[in-house]
Amino acid sequence: MANEILAIGGAAGFSGDRWDAAGPVADTLVARGGPAAIMFETLAERTLALAQLARRQDPAAGYEPALDKFLRPVLRRCVDHGIQIVGNFGAANPRGAAQHIRTLAREEGIARPRIAVVEGDDLSDAAGKAVLSRYLDSAFAERAFVSANAYLGAKPIADALRAGAQVVVTGRVADPALALGPAMAWYDWPENSWDTLARATMAGHLLECGAQVTGGYFADPGLKDVPRLHEVGFPIAEIGPDGSFTITKATGTGGLVDARTVKEQLLYEVHDPAAYVTPDVVADISMAAVTEVGRDRVAVSGIRGHRRPDSLKVTVCFDGGWLGEGEISYAGPNAEARARLAADVVRRRVDPALRARFDLIGVLSVFGDDDGEALRARLPQGAADVRLRVAAAHAERSRVEDLLHEVVALYTCGPAGGGGVRTSVTPRLASASCFVPRELVTPRFIMID
Repeated sequence: MANEILAIGGAAGFSGDRWDAAGPVADTLVARGGPAAIMFETLAERTLALAQLARRQDPAAGYEPALDKFLRPVLRRCVDHGIQIVGNFGAANPRGAAQHIRTLAREEGIARPRIAVVEGDDLSDAAGKAVLSRYLDSAFAERAFVSANAYLGAKPIADALRAGAQVVVTGRVADPALALGPAMAWYDWPENSWDTLARATMAGHLLECGAQVTGGYFADPGLKDVPRLHEVGFPIAEIGPDGSFTITKATGTGGLVDARTVKEQLLYEVHDPAAYVTPDVVADISMAAVTEVGRDRVAVSGIRGHRRPDSLKVTVCFDGGWLGEGEISYAGPNAEARARLAADVVRRRVDPALRARFDLIGVLSVFGDDDGEALRARLPQGAADVRLRVAAAHAERSRVEDLLHEVVALYTCGPAGGGGVRTSVTPRLASASCFVPRELVTPRFIMID
């Protein structure tokens, strides 16, 4: 077992994250010295489904479109200083992403890095569909798949790093696995060291959303102030041989790491604190202790682990028809009343079966619902700057286009003073999830030559 403490930096929390975040993280890891890795979490269910659609249009596409912007600024530093790179930016085409990284390295004059690709998550082919037909709800089993991907664990990442990979590209893996994999490889943990795996898994959970744990999603002026939010730093976890860890952030950056930011992110998307289920372990954080041990340094202890589940989650995306959205603005005296009248006009002119949604942005939108009238009646009225949004989804594009035509017609058909109309029609995705026995999914890695 190694004696040096492993540091893992989080450089992205989603596909649209900041491209310059990785630089300060890499600089901090280089200055720190010792074993280190940097992880890019850029994948969500919808992101992956859109990547599958992109690959259908172009077989060379389907990986993170901003891969170059994320990786080019730090690739040389990481390779030169032995900082391992792990990312799920492979999306629907991990091999394509690996080849892109190889090209990027060549352009930057970097000696050929050893790049591994983790495969086995994509169940969109005929064999995968045959498996899913036995476990997916019958209401979805006959629908045309856009994508089907299992959530893999950390083992193939760890195996690839043990085999000498400097960069590991994955498709769909559980987000915390991007950190657990390097920790398993560095400390050579067995697959059944449940407490240890659970601790490192929760370190990965804190890293996976980038600046959410360093003050980004925490910030609320006057209530939870965060310094220099415009240059918020991204997180770093220092993980010990037993999986215990401390959360900090990139040196010289804004934001903050304290007990509050860590507690908020620790509970983020956790349905049961006593049983946070991942492919690698079931983590129990019900007795976790969060302790500030220095400026922007928080230690987390008391995490326990239980045996991993016998099944793996699979998310399946389907063609969901078309989403139509139309907007028009009303301003000045009686603006809100005119916007409400416009909504009533459109509602009366479209087929009720379309179930259009009407939102008054600036008055009622975030807290509304598809019906919403009871809530609307309880709200004060009189806003002087209101934008009406009308939206509906349907399998037939023409049906949503008819709705949007009615929004455009408000220009001259009234009520008075409407302007700034915008409309759009976009393909819509629907999804469902199921669980399949893990022995029916075969994770593996390959080295790209």
